[in-house]
Amino acid sequence: MAALVIAEHDNVSLKVATLNTITAAAHCGGGITVLVAGSGCAAAAQAAAAIQGVDKVLVADAPQFADQLAENIAEQALAVAGGFSHILAAATAHGKNVLPRVAARLDVAQISEIIGVVSPDTFTRTFYAGNAIATVQSIDAVKVISVRTTAFDPAASGGSAAVESVAAVADSGKSSFVGREVAKSDRPELAGAKIVVSGGRGMGSADNFKILDPLADKLGAALGASRAAVDAGYAPNDWQVGQTGKIVAPQLYVAIGISGAIQHLAGMKDSKVIVAINKDEEAPIFGVADYGLVGDLFQAVPEVVKELG
Repeated sequence: MAALVIAEHDNVSLKVATLNTITAAAHCGGGITVLVAGSGCAAAAQAAAAIQGVDKVLVADAPQFADQLAENIAEQALAVAGGFSHILAAATAHGKNVLPRVAARLDVAQISEIIGVVSPDTFTRTFYAGNAIATVQSIDAVKVISVRTTAFDPAASGGSAAVESVAAVADSGKSSFVGREVAKSDRPELAGAKIVVSGGRGMGSADNFKILDPLADKLGAALGASRAAVDAGYAPNDWQVGQTGKIVAPQLYVAIGISGAIQHLAGMKDSKVIVAINKDEEAPIFGVADYGLVGDLFQAVPEVVKELG
């Protein structure tokens, strides 16, 4: 058995999600090879080589990989896929774009968003918005797997894998990169933050969301939001936490004015410590919270900030 992990990176450094995926690959047994396809990506390849458990890093360095277009990355993965029993990527927007193409071309069933590895051919994954866990077994010769990164600890550094260059596939010509709008923020990235402060519909307006800023500043936290808050225009789309947003599992999750709809809980209930502030003592969020405060958030949040100060 041998696993191929498709790295997610920015041509300079690896995304943390790749480290979680390497941990999942280690549970599958056998050697681990990481594919780094990019442009001017030597630094990312060296970063992959320094991860414990990685045996080899394959580097495909060419201009057509600069913007990580899924069509090209999938073709490169297929070009080196021979001999691997498992092909894994993080269940991020990038991985969800690449892996289905790989699975379709290999004519195998993709196993999506695993949260555990029972054996090399058997995995666990959630469904019904995280309220049930299925154990699935694959009889395909090649297992194509996306990994829910919050379920696995990131792999540690300290490895010394061999780095090998491989021939780059040609540009597929099926898509082209037009542009990217990146939200600029001094706060930690939501998906990988150790502390997250989230607001919900109870915030009432986009202006009211600003009262969360001092709390997030004190805690060094990323800001998040429920889907209801995003749909109401209180917060931007990239703040959304939940089944249809980002899955997070920080050390501390502070839910403010969030009732706790099942879709939201699916995206944050694996957080180590959950604190909820809501005026409705019957709100479902209190069912998963380690600490709950029933009260008016517009009074409670400033008081908490004052205490932290």
